[in-house]
Amino acid sequence: MGIRLYKSYTPGTRNRALSSFTEITTDKPEKTLIQKNHRKKGRNNRGVITIRHRGGGHKRKYRIIDFKREKYNVEATVLSIEYDPNRNSRIALICYKDGEKKYILHPNRLKVGDIICSGRSIPLNIGNSLPLDEIPLGTSIHNIELIANNGGQIVRAAGTSAKILARD
Repeated sequence: MGIRLYKSYTPGTRNRALSSFTEITTDKPEKTLIQKNHRKKGRNNRGVITIRHRGGGHKRKYRIIDFKREKYNVEATVLSIEYDPNRNSRIALICYKDGEKKYILHPNRLKVGDIICSGRSIPLNIGNSLPLDEIPLGTSIHNIELIANNGGQIVRAAGTSAKILARD
């Protein structure tokens, strides 16, 4: 994710920096992978505002992200890199060999057309998902599962990574 810096022309824009959006390849989400995202906007069951200063903003559709990556030893191709309004990281649309499409969190340096896979004894490439005992020490990783088969829970924000330091 590139950062776009601005020249200051007022005091409010002095240190302004925004995302450059250069890596995004499409602007429409996959329709089969979105669902309604109901937000309460500070209102109770009668529609009365009970929490001030909440609400407003643009409506957002929720993109269903595959945090578990349970299709083992099935190759998938990256179709597009997309913006997700519900998180600060980008998402990648992948298509498995059997035609099923899923969204995953976009790792840095993953490009459209790359082939990724998940499972045991697969090569250690960007985008591949492996068990922790098969990843060498000192490797930077993201989207880590705390409990087996629970899906990735930590190190999911944009630009974050963890490093494997010891085997326990």
